[in-house]
Order: sequence, then C-alpha cells, then structure tokens
Amino acid sequence: MELIDKRVVLHFPGFEPLDGIAHKARYERAARQSAAVWGYSIEMGPADEGSDPVSFGVRTAERVAAPEVGTGSPGWQTKSRIHMVDHDILVRKLRAGNTLSQIIAGFRSCAEIMFEGGMRGYFRHAWRFGLFFLFPFLLTALAIALTAQIAIIPYGLGFSPWHVLWSGPLAFCFFIFAFLPFSERFHTLHLFADWKMAVALGRMDRSDFNDWLEGRAATVRKALDEEADEYVISSHSMGSSVAAHVIGILLEREPEIFQGKRVVFATLGSAILQCALMSSATLLRARVGLIARCPEISWIDVQCLTDSINFYKVPVVAVSGHADAPQAKMILIRVKQMLTREHYRKIRKDQLRVHRQYVLGPDLQAPFDFTLLTSGPMPASVFANPDKKRMPG
Repeated sequence: MELIDKRVVLHFPGFEPLDGIAHKARYERAARQSAAVWGYSIEMGPADEGSDPVSFGVRTAERVAAPEVGTGSPGWQTKSRIHMVDHDILVRKLRAGNTLSQIIAGFRSCAEIMFEGGMRGYFRHAWRFGLFFLFPFLLTALAIALTAQIAIIPYGLGFSPWHVLWSGPLAFCFFIFAFLPFSERFHTLHLFADWKMAVALGRMDRSDFNDWLEGRAATVRKALDEEADEYVISSHSMGSSVAAHVIGILLEREPEIFQGKRVVFATLGSAILQCALMSSATLLRARVGLIARCPEISWIDVQCLTDSINFYKVPVVAVSGHADAPQAKMILIRVKQMLTREHYRKIRKDQLRVHRQYVLGPDLQAPFDFTLLTSGPMPASVFANPDKKRMPG
C-alpha cells in the first residue's frame, strides 16, 4: 500500500469552550501518547503566527536507529498540516448572559426541538441520545419545582403570608448555592448552550452563525489549495454538523472542488442527526447529500457502543433523506479497547469524557487511533477496513 508523504487535515472539534490553541495542545498530548503506544517518533511544530484557523505542522516518522552512511533509507516519514477549525467564538456567544437568561434560552431550544420533531427522531433512532437530550432539562425542571415548593412552605403549613420573607430567600439560596453547583457536575448550562447551537445549525436562521460559516468556508477553501497526497476532513460531535455545512457550502459553489484529490471525511461520534432530524434542517440534510454523492469523498462514520452521545449503528446519510446515495462506512469502536482497565473504569460513568475519547490519546494499540488517522503514514481510508494494518509492516 502506498504510504502518505504529505497530508492536509481540516479538523472540526466538538462543542467545547476551547479555542484553537487549546485544541492544538490537546492534539499534541494525544499524539505523544499515540507515538509512545505504537512506537513511532513525532515532532509538533508551533502554531503558524496569525493563522485563522490555528494551523500547525506535524511530522511522524519510523523510530529507527540512525542509518550508517550509504545503508539506505531511514524509514517512512509523513508530514501533515493540521487546521483546527474550532467554533469557540460561537460557544462563548451562546454561553454569554446571566444564569436566568441561559436557562430560559435553553428551555426555548428544548421546546423548538420538540415542536420540530427532533426529540421524536432521537428516540426513534437512538433512544440513549433521546435521554441525553432530556436529561439537563428534566434535572433543571425538577430543581425549579423544588425551589417553588420551598418558597411556598409557609402556605402549606398554614403560616402567615409574611413567612415568605424567609422561605423566598431560602428557596433562592437552594437554587443558586445548592442546585447550580451540583448541576455543573453534569455541565447542565453548557448542554443548554449546545442545544441552542443545534437549533441554530438546523434552522440556519441566525445571520451571525451563517456569516461565520461563510467565513470558515473561505478559509477551508484556501487550505484545500495546498498540495497533498491526501486530505482528511475530520470532525467530532457537534463539529460534524459544522463540517457538513462548511463542506456543503463549497460543493454548492464548486461541484468539482475535490476533483483529482483523495479526500476522507471522518465523522467521530457525529451529532449531525442532532440537528438534521429537525424538520427545518432542510439545508443541512441537502448538504449531507452533496457530501455523500461527491465521488472523491470517502466518508467514514466512527461510532461507539458505550458512547450515549452518538447515533450508534444509525446510517446518517439515509436518515438524512438520501437512501439512494452512497452511505457512510460505519466504523464501530470500543473505548475499553483503547484504554487500560483501570483508566476505563475511572471514566466510564462520565459520558462526556467517554464521548471525548475519539480525539484523545490511547493507552493501548487499538483498531482506532485519532493521531494515526490524521498524521499517520497509512491512508486514512485504512480505518474503514478492520483487517488492514494501522502501521507499515
């Protein structure tokens, strides 16, 4: 199999409060873990000054003793240029405002998703994702009900209405100083913002979001002008919906943009259907179809049984309304194969942490490795075949 000498990677991270520099630091940590596990060498370059999105170079190579003069090749080497197309600016915008405004906006998003059939689609195709959707809203609704009960205790006990002077502040203190700190263990307000973004990417009715997507499309278009043996467009979680919009915009304008290129579209723990199952998400579903039908793009959809925040064994292209188009190749992985038993036992109850493992470093050699997908010597398409080697023999 032909090895990759030069690769261009466009990575769309998930919905996290991390900018491009922070995502680069995470990538570097994961890459060094991968190199130690698989036994290759890696060199990380600094972020290009002033680059937007943050871009940097990675060089991986076979770890061999320095060859003597005249003895031949030092082994394989692969250079990758990584572009971190993060959406931290949108995350910060959605998390702005006081707690009350964030809660109100979150419940509004919940109602909009229900009204547009999103929740019905979640439970129809991936019931665990449906529970993930409901959890932060049910938790907060319960807390609001308990707060109200505390406030009206005097009425229930037959006390004078003047007793609300102590029950009201007590209820307020319960919600602010007991519930909110407790709820942060489950990232409740962050999840509220995540659902607000799902509505925005489904409806495409916010000019600030649409303008930002247009800007990202322009920068991605420039990155695609770089010469390479392979182009990997990887995305994690909510980043998959962002990637689908951005790549879809480019295909709408230039249907032949990928002609002559080897392109792999890798969606990791994809949340495309989080947005696409809304009835108003016609544009997103159309762009999914454009990507699926592009002959130069090989789409691999990496899914995990123990990750409740993805649509396990659900054919994203068909469910988006394109049953007649080439389907994404499902890659089913297990987090427990990537980590030591102790490490897996420590994280398995934290669903958001399990969900991040797609882009984190491994403890063990496993069928899937994010660093090898984006910086390894083998074509990224090898991950579509469980029998192919992940490293040269």
